[in-house]
Amino acid sequence: MTNSPYFSQNFSQITNEQTHQDSYFMRLAIQLAKKGQFTTRPNPCVGCVIVKDNNIIGEGYHYQAGRPHAEVFALRQAKQAVGDDLTGATAYVTLEPCSHHGRTPPCADALINANISRVVIAVTDPNPKVAGGGIEKLTNAGIAVTTGVCHDEAYALNQGFFKTMSGGLPYVRLKIASSLDGRIAMQSGESKWITGATAREDVQRLRAISGAIITGSQTVLADSPSLNVRSPQLASLSNIPQPLLVVLDRRKRLNVTDDLIKSWVKNQAENRPFYLCQDDVSLTEILRQLRDDYHIHDVMVEAGATLSTAFLQQNLVDELIIYQAPCLLGSSAIPMFTADFAKMCEQLRFNLQSHETIGDDIKFVFRQ
Repeated sequence: MTNSPYFSQNFSQITNEQTHQDSYFMRLAIQLAKKGQFTTRPNPCVGCVIVKDNNIIGEGYHYQAGRPHAEVFALRQAKQAVGDDLTGATAYVTLEPCSHHGRTPPCADALINANISRVVIAVTDPNPKVAGGGIEKLTNAGIAVTTGVCHDEAYALNQGFFKTMSGGLPYVRLKIASSLDGRIAMQSGESKWITGATAREDVQRLRAISGAIITGSQTVLADSPSLNVRSPQLASLSNIPQPLLVVLDRRKRLNVTDDLIKSWVKNQAENRPFYLCQDDVSLTEILRQLRDDYHIHDVMVEAGATLSTAFLQQNLVDELIIYQAPCLLGSSAIPMFTADFAKMCEQLRFNLQSHETIGDDIKFVFRQ
C-alpha cells in the first residue's frame, strides 16, 4: 500500500497542507513578537500562538525582561478558552522555549505541564543556557517538535541577540544622513536638518531597538546632540528603555570642567545611561565591553565622518543605513566617508538589501 500512487499523492497533500498551516500560524507569532521589539532588551522579542483544531486559542508575546515570556501569556489565554488540558494543541513559538530558571521559570516546562501535543519553533536558541535544551526537554516528554519554520523572518527579529549569543560582537547599524552628493554637514559643522521629519521619525525607531548609541566627541562639540528616543509615535510604549549613550573621546577633546560640556554631560547622565570613554581602546574592545559588561546586542552608530569611516574600515558594520535627501551641499561640505583610496581594489563594496521612499528622502539599507 505504501507504494501506491494514491497513497503518495494523499500523503503529499497532507504534508503540503501542514506546511502551509505551520507557516501561516508562525507568521502570526512573528507579528506578535514585533510588538515587543522596543521594550524587551536585553531579552529577545518572542511571539507565541497556540492552535487547536485549526482555531487559535491563545496568543502572547514577551513585552519586557522580568515579565512572563510569550508562551506563558499564550497558555493562560488558551486555558481560559478550553481548560487546563491542552492535549491535541500545537504551540507556534518564534524562538526555542527556554529550559533554565532565570528571572522566570522554564517555558519548556510550562508547555509540557499543559499537555501541549506539538511545538513548532522558528529558530533554535544559541544562548548557551538553552542551546537545544528546550527542544530536548520537549521531545523527552513525548511532544512532537518541528523547527525551522519561517526561520529567516524570525531570525531577523533578533539579529543582535543571535550574533552575540553565538560569540560575536554586537550587531552594528551605522546610520548616515546625507545629501545627493554624499555630504553630511557644512564645513562649519552645521547639519540640522539634512533629511525631513519623516526620515528623522524612522531613525527614532532604529534608536528604540538599540541597546547603545555610539557617537564621537566632534559630533558633541558641533551639535550637543541628545541621541535619545523621544518619538511622539512611540510615546504609548512607556517602558522603552533609553539606549546607553557612548561618547568616544580618546583625544580628550571634551573638557568636562568646561561649563557647556559639563552641563551637557550632566544632562545626559541624569536622563539615561551614559558612558564617556576617554581611554585609548580599540573599537573592537568597546563593542566587546558593551556585550560583556552591559549585555548589549544591538548598537547604532550616529557619528561624524571620521568615526563612521573607522567602523567601516575595520569591518565592524553589519548594516549601513543611509537616508539620502534630495539636496546638494557642495564640494566644501563634509563627506560621509573620509578614507583615501588610491586603487579600485581598495574600495568597500556593499549589497543593497532594501530601499524605500520616506517622505521626500530615500532610505537605503546595505550589508557587506
